[in-house]
Amino acid sequence: MTRLISLDHGSRRIGVAVGDTETGMAFARAAIVRRSLATDLAAIEGLIGAEAAQIVVIGLPLNMDATEGDQAALVRAFGERLVARGMKIAYQDERLSSWEAGERLREAGRRPRRESGELDSTAARLILQQYLDARLRTEPPEETE
Repeated sequence: MTRLISLDHGSRRIGVAVGDTETGMAFARAAIVRRSLATDLAAIEGLIGAEAAQIVVIGLPLNMDATEGDQAALVRAFGERLVARGMKIAYQDERLSSWEAGERLREAGRRPRRESGELDSTAARLILQQYLDARLRTEPPEETE
């Protein structure tokens, strides 16, 4: 079983979700309010330790034509900071994840305040679920002892 953390990188908040390959399910966690790069990285390291995560999945904001723009470059630079701290990362296309997260919350009758981070972490959950679903389709199940 592999434990994973997903991040939806934003300028004000970082959405967070956790999941694993055994259940194939992702769950939203409280978003990280951005303070400084050092504080943000320390918070992520703390989450990785608390969740015993082996992989950090970062949402990559591609343009609608699948090219990478300025936002994707910022996310990749952030990802490189995590790699420099010894973290294993993977990128997952996050096009429309925030929109879909908003739609799902509205369907559930939720109207989260913008500053609550619920939308950000719901987007992180969707990103991680897409990653897990794709991985389960392409990789054989892990053997258990």
